[in-house]
Amino acid sequence: MRLIILGGAGAGKGTQAQRLSAHLSIPRISTGDILRNAIITETELGKQAQAFVAKGELVPDEIMIEFMRQRLLLSDVAQGWVLDGYPRTAFQAEELDFLLADLGQQLNWAIWLDVPESVLEFRCLKRGLIDDQLEIIQRRIQLFQERTVPILDYYGYRERLLLIDGVQTPEQVQQSILKRISQTAVS
Repeated sequence: MRLIILGGAGAGKGTQAQRLSAHLSIPRISTGDILRNAIITETELGKQAQAFVAKGELVPDEIMIEFMRQRLLLSDVAQGWVLDGYPRTAFQAEELDFLLADLGQQLNWAIWLDVPESVLEFRCLKRGLIDDQLEIIQRRIQLFQERTVPILDYYGYRERLLLIDGVQTPEQVQQSILKRISQTAVS
């Protein structure tokens, strides 16, 4: 099973990626973890990414897709994976599809955790992380709407999108995802 978890900051992507990874016995691939590890260990790609991270800029698509290529070549993902934090744009989604085709893999589902903006704001403020201040959260949500929401059209057109009510409890969200995956596997 190859899954992508999509949603705004505070939607529960990380929580659901961890839960699905454990339940399905497939690795969770977090782009944030990959980036941090590459920067700390000072790999060549990590050094390239660090130059952008240090300036507060987004790591360019070509560097991110190479991170994904390297990670998806490892043997632990042979039976599947849950991707958390990538893709963030329709362009990245398309590039990921090209990469998967090159690797002889295919995405099963992009799972959209649908959560209203007001709930995203509330959840982020409740987390209390350093960068979870109202103005920053609102900016993240705005960027998310501009850049990430077009992915819905991309995966919807390809009939690879599952819409899940992300306002439920984490347990209910997980059960909704598992139910939809099993229903689609049968049909």
